[in-house]
Amino acid sequence: MTITEIYQQFFNDIYQTRWYEFVGVLMGIASVWYSRKENILVYPTGLINTIIYVYLSFKGGLLGEASVNIYYTVMSFYGWVLWAKKDKQKQHVLKITGATKKEWLKHIGFFMTFYITIYFALTYLKKNFAPGAIPWADAFAASTAFTGMWLMTKKKLESWYWWIATNVASIPLYFVKHYVFTSVYYLVLLIMAFAGLFEWLKRKEMAH
Repeated sequence: MTITEIYQQFFNDIYQTRWYEFVGVLMGIASVWYSRKENILVYPTGLINTIIYVYLSFKGGLLGEASVNIYYTVMSFYGWVLWAKKDKQKQHVLKITGATKKEWLKHIGFFMTFYITIYFALTYLKKNFAPGAIPWADAFAASTAFTGMWLMTKKKLESWYWWIATNVASIPLYFVKHYVFTSVYYLVLLIMAFAGLFEWLKRKEMAH
């Protein structure tokens, strides 16, 4: 694809972007901003984003992305509860922590379980129900996102590494599927994920 073709595709797809996709993108950016600041508003803003993207994903036949956003929606409620918990001194119970080696193995196992499951599911569904699926790439983006969201609810520093992997995979994935505005959105999220990682590293050091 030439630079001219990329340019044309970008503006054609931007022109066709619906208002609710713009809202979804703005809420997604707000959610990442709040997560970087360790602010519980990460969850209500995130819920608006994920509900919109569940609709967009089903509408576009992107079943892998739909499953991710349904998962995000469920985990947002779970994370909201965990982040809101306070002790008798009215201090938040959940703190930013890093993973032990044993926990890292669990994280990788969690990722691999989802990757294998989603890969084979999409390989099957691609034949009749989801012709636009790219099983290996969709499975990678979805599985890293599943892992990142799970760890974010527990305020694990390593969640940002998984978010970075998700964003790197999603930028070209959405572009080739003609969701160029969403592709640019993931580029913004990638930059914000690095900022979030550095912010949480500082917060973790200050806490100790």
